[in-house]
Amino acid sequence: MLLMIFFLSMLIYPATECSAQSASHRSLLALSKTDHTLAIVDPVTLKVTARIPVGNDPHEVIASSDGRTAYVTNYGGGSLHELNILDLVAQKPLQNVDTKPLFGPHGLTFVNGKAWFTAEGSKSVGRYDPATGQLDWSMGTGQDRTHMIYVTADGKRIYTTNVSSGTVSILVDTIIQPGKMGPPGAKPHEDWVQTVVPVVRGSEGFDVSPDGNQLWTAASEDGTISIVDLPTKRLAGKIDAKVLGANRLKFTPDGRLVFISSLGSGNLVIYDAKSHTEIKRLQIGHGAAGILMDPDGSRAFVACSADNYVAVIDLRTLEITSHIDVGGVPDGLAWAVRP
Repeated sequence: MLLMIFFLSMLIYPATECSAQSASHRSLLALSKTDHTLAIVDPVTLKVTARIPVGNDPHEVIASSDGRTAYVTNYGGGSLHELNILDLVAQKPLQNVDTKPLFGPHGLTFVNGKAWFTAEGSKSVGRYDPATGQLDWSMGTGQDRTHMIYVTADGKRIYTTNVSSGTVSILVDTIIQPGKMGPPGAKPHEDWVQTVVPVVRGSEGFDVSPDGNQLWTAASEDGTISIVDLPTKRLAGKIDAKVLGANRLKFTPDGRLVFISSLGSGNLVIYDAKSHTEIKRLQIGHGAAGILMDPDGSRAFVACSADNYVAVIDLRTLEITSHIDVGGVPDGLAWAVRP
């Protein structure tokens, strides 16, 4: 009997240890605009384990696919031109990248080993290659305040919101084959084609549904949610959600619910993605900004900029369970996962 208990304990212990180790390699990243820091948060204890200095106006953050490096955009209302690169393992700054001639880097994502970002001041999107340490591609949108960005996993489609133009840009990468009359040695090359979809002026925060078929974006000026059908690249409908001051929008991992934060009212408005009906309006502070979903579908994290904390929301009860102090005026949030 004792021998059986011993073997059972040996089976349980490695599983518990492995689970603990897996949790220790996953970190919540949160930017503080006034402290000019990136906070690294333990997602289990919700305690800040480290703070790394960043630039003067940090807005968005993303981690590399291996979870070892973070990238931070410094925005300055479209006037700055700096991308901060941070070592998340050593917990220190690595270098600052000058994004000129692209000004006002803001929206940020990491796909196919590269950091993709919007450059609002230059009405453009750009891409940074860590392997070469260079900006290796950019494209203008011709739209005012190109602000947030989403890049598909294959790196072939880019979606952006253009706040002042009230549009969504859909950029599709196509390959051009050299014609028979082309110059000797001509090779196939990329040709990015843009489709501009009119939505509502002030549309800023957006997200793509988990199935990749719809893009939802909320407008700060009148609180309208616009829904874009991505296969046809057309506006599919609008919802008069009355989320005035809308700032960010995120789908839950299962695609069932949509969260919209309001920087003006501090409300977190929750919609049913299928029926397009409001489920709940949760007052989480005086001004709600960045939203981050826990990939396991258990929690949502919302940066309450005016209240200097990040609110934690239980996705089952849709109630606030705790707050995290990550520094003054928190905004951009991201996950860093080291395998």
